[in-house]
Amino acid sequence: MLTKRIIPCLDCDLQVPEGRVVKGVEFKEIKYAGNPVELASKYYEDGADEIVILDITASHERRETMADVIERLTENVFIPICVGGGIRKVDDYIKMLNAGADKCSTNTSAIHNPDLINEASKIVGSQACVIGIDAKRRYVNSPHAAKDKNIIEIEHSPLSDEESYCWFDCSIYGGREFTGRDAIDWAIECEKRGAGEILLTSMDGDGTKGGYDLDLTKAINDAVDIPVIASGGVGTPYDIKEAFVKTDVSAALAASIFHFNEYPIPVVKQYLKDNGINVRV
Repeated sequence: MLTKRIIPCLDCDLQVPEGRVVKGVEFKEIKYAGNPVELASKYYEDGADEIVILDITASHERRETMADVIERLTENVFIPICVGGGIRKVDDYIKMLNAGADKCSTNTSAIHNPDLINEASKIVGSQACVIGIDAKRRYVNSPHAAKDKNIIEIEHSPLSDEESYCWFDCSIYGGREFTGRDAIDWAIECEKRGAGEILLTSMDGDGTKGGYDLDLTKAINDAVDIPVIASGGVGTPYDIKEAFVKTDVSAALAASIFHFNEYPIPVVKQYLKDNGINVRV
C-alpha cells in the first residue's frame, strides 16, 4: 500500500515585501495566518511530506510569482516544494525550479493555453508539472440536464442536503472568474497532455472545515491515473481519513488546521496511522 502524503498549503500574497500567508473561506474573507518562511520551516520540522506554496494574487495581478520568497523558504526546508500562481510560460517553471521548488502548479494559464502543459512536461518533466483545478458545484435537476457535462449523483458530501445532481465548473484567477469548463473533462485532458499530478480544490469546501467534497474528489481521482491531491474543507483529522478511505487520493492538503494549530501535523499523522492509513510518521 502506497504511503499517503500530508501537505500543508501556504496561500500567500505580497501585501508585505517578505510575503504573508493568508487564509480565506470559499476564496474570500482573507485573514493573516503567518510568515511563509517561518511556517514552512515549522511544517518541515513537524513531518510534512511536501509543502504547497500558492501565490494567490499573482495571476489576478498579472505579475510573476514571488521567487525571492521561494529562495529563502527552501534554504532550510528539505522536502518537495510545489509552487503555484503566476506560472504562465515554461521559463516560469524553470525560474521557480532554479529558486528551489521541485514542482510548479498552474491553473489559469493552462486553461488559457493548454499547450503549455505539453511544452512544460517535455522540458521540465511530468513530475514537475502540476495542474491546479479550482472547481465549484453547479446544481442541475437531472442526470441528463446537459450533454456536454459530466453530471454526477451526489452521494457523500455534506455540502448540500437538498440537491441530487451537479457538475463541476473550473475557475481561474484565484476563483474570480468561471470558465464553464467541466472539471472532470479538463482533468482527463491535462493527463493526456503530460501533467504529472492534479491539485484539486473544492471552492465550496474551501475554508469551511466541513470536510472535503468527496463527490468531486472521487470523480476526478477515478477519471485519471496520475496522483490527485485533495484540497478544500478540512476541519479535523477525520476528514482527511475519509478522503483517503472513500476516494483513494494520493495526498491530502490542509491549511487552517495547521496554521492555527488546531491539529498539528504529528497529531494528524498519528490519528491516520491508528486508523489504518499508511503514512510516514
